[in-house]
Amino acid sequence: MLLALIRHLPTEWNRKGFLQGRRDTPLAALDARDAAAVEQNRRRLETLGPFDIVLASSLRRTQQTARIYGYPGFTAEPLLDELDYGPWEGKLREEFYQALGRRWFDDPGGLALGETMQEFEARLRRFARKYAPLPSVLAFAHGSWMRAFRSLLEHGDLSAMNRFWIENNELLVAEVPAGRLETGRATPGESRSKRVPAPSPPRRSP
Repeated sequence: MLLALIRHLPTEWNRKGFLQGRRDTPLAALDARDAAAVEQNRRRLETLGPFDIVLASSLRRTQQTARIYGYPGFTAEPLLDELDYGPWEGKLREEFYQALGRRWFDDPGGLALGETMQEFEARLRRFARKYAPLPSVLAFAHGSWMRAFRSLLEHGDLSAMNRFWIENNELLVAEVPAGRLETGRATPGESRSKRVPAPSPPRRSP
């Protein structure tokens, strides 16, 4: 499966540094920079499509982004919903980082927020199993979701999900081989994705 993932356009909470998670926040007004980036991504999508299905999460910020991109007929898919941050939603990211310390960046797998990270990983695997039969999928998703999926592809678990950053409106394209995310960890040294760029140093998250 070729999977094209686009993180939703910015919300006011993104710009102010608040964690959103499952909070159903709307997009902020589109500025010229965002509009130019949308056009650039559209041109890239034209080279990748047509897609067998276009998906968005059940949260309106991804659905609004899909419409701005010209895909009003998207299918809402709750498996794409952002990580549930529980009591941290509506709090500043910096407060979250200070409370969790290096665990968030180095060992997130054992954390329990509004959902456990094991539950989150299981949800990503269900998504991969559900859409694996389709050759080409476009999905409008969320930052933590996309980082976690990339970590799962490249490492077989969520250990690396917070060691790089994904911007609002960033496009990632990955080849997801059949059966790759069925169960278990990656084989050490095995390449997990041909099209996703190499990890960058840790930055702000999520």
